[in-house]
Amino acid sequence: MEQTKLTEPILKLDNVSYQYRNQYHAVEAVKDVSAEFYEGKMYAIIGKSGSGKSTLLSLMAGLTLPTEGQVIYRGTTTDSVDLDKYRRENVAVVYQSYNLFPLMTCLENVCYPLELLGMKPKDAAVTAKEFIEHVNLPTTVHRRFPNMISGGEKQRVGIARALASGAKVILADEPTGNLDIANGEKIVQLLKDLAHEDNYTVIIVTHDISITKVVDEVMQMSDGYLLPLVVEGCEL
Repeated sequence: MEQTKLTEPILKLDNVSYQYRNQYHAVEAVKDVSAEFYEGKMYAIIGKSGSGKSTLLSLMAGLTLPTEGQVIYRGTTTDSVDLDKYRRENVAVVYQSYNLFPLMTCLENVCYPLELLGMKPKDAAVTAKEFIEHVNLPTTVHRRFPNMISGGEKQRVGIARALASGAKVILADEPTGNLDIANGEKIVQLLKDLAHEDNYTVIIVTHDISITKVVDEVMQMSDGYLLPLVVEGCEL
């Protein structure tokens, strides 16, 4: 599918840097990063452990603010908005460890962001079922708890919950890290379909270079810097 680049990015990093500080020293985890992300595209940010990619994801997710520079969502900087609202409505994170609520059923997990947005429980359940179907899960998972389903199914529930938030930017943190190859490939294909068919912006942060074969654009994180292209034959 040919991608049409929009005139304005939905998410932009403008000379973003971030330092961890304690009483002894400061560590510059992200260094002067600039990048643009557009709707309808799927991106991969790859890098070794400690390269800064997880910190960069936290900045994009509004979990913390840059030490320098700006993270800009639809023209508005994250340092000028209610970050709780930004995280609830604008960006959604899909985690390697799924981060599902263990004492809630799968349906209740997907209902949760809908109810946070003010939807009545009965209406939230109807909508949640639609998102669960959208990620190709059977109705049998509705009443099951996370520990009763497979890893691949847990990740699909996590993606359904991300969609239920209404966010148009999906940040996937090592989404295939706990899955076997076959299930990992299915999850990556699902995320790709969400970008290309439903116009989401999908940004995958990973050390798995095989993902680079299916995304629209690849960037490499190295020592806090974001490079536009992956070095051929790099080992992560």
